[in-house]
Amino acid sequence: MVGAAMNYRHAFHAGSFADVHKHAVLARIVAHLRQKPTAFRVIDSHAGAGRYDLLADQATRGGEWRDGIGRIWHRPFGGSDAAADALLAPYIEAVADCNTGPSLRTYPGSPLIVRHLMRPQDRLIACEIEPRAAAQLAAALRGDARAKALVIDGWTAVGAYVPPQERRGLVFIDPPFEEAADFAHLAAIVSSAHRKWPTGIYLAWYPITTRAAPDALARRLRRLSVGKILRCELSVRAPAADAGLTGSGLVAINPPFPLEADLRLLMPALARRLGRAAAAPAPRIDWLAAER
Repeated sequence: MVGAAMNYRHAFHAGSFADVHKHAVLARIVAHLRQKPTAFRVIDSHAGAGRYDLLADQATRGGEWRDGIGRIWHRPFGGSDAAADALLAPYIEAVADCNTGPSLRTYPGSPLIVRHLMRPQDRLIACEIEPRAAAQLAAALRGDARAKALVIDGWTAVGAYVPPQERRGLVFIDPPFEEAADFAHLAAIVSSAHRKWPTGIYLAWYPITTRAAPDALARRLRRLSVGKILRCELSVRAPAADAGLTGSGLVAINPPFPLEADLRLLMPALARRLGRAAAAPAPRIDWLAAER
């Protein structure tokens, strides 16, 4: 899979441990953006279908949600990890908004998580190129004047819509990694967007199977003229060439100041709940670049 290429199509992995990781961090960033009264815009480059039926064929084929959102749904951490519950609350509330009662049937993709957390003055651009997913995304966002679904390649969208009209905001980049070159492409796109909008927040996801591609991405990002890059990785098994997706990685450029402290509380709690092997690496939270 990765190291060469993989295909992280949202519908097949909805609610997986990687979704919990990326969407919990996404929700934390949007929650921090809401702390100031001025409007912000979120650009979701690879938005997917918007919502996913966890009992449909694509989601049940691997049943990954059972070892992801299924492990934390209506199961507070409590005890020594109780502080993590408050940090996870915006994400859990967004999932609950898509479901009726205690049953977990529907999982929201990133655009619906963002929309749930937006205020009347905030805006969302959600981009998807695959025709069926794009049609589902448009239906999921229809009727909300704050959100716009666009049929456009995600990589192209980052270049086209950065910088936004608003001075504040977030670009969320969550590609399927169908090509091995996507790791290099990610670094190049982030570099180009940052030059155009150096004050924007960027959150980019990458898969972990072996260490080769994620470590090469880190080296590329360190060479960029970017002042603040925070890395956060969550693994459920030790990386191995034949083990499939063993971990989930995020890089946050210009993260909100409290995010590092949030992650240092939240990630160990998630690792204890989601980890499936004693040999899984501990969560990694470090700075690839930090302004002095």
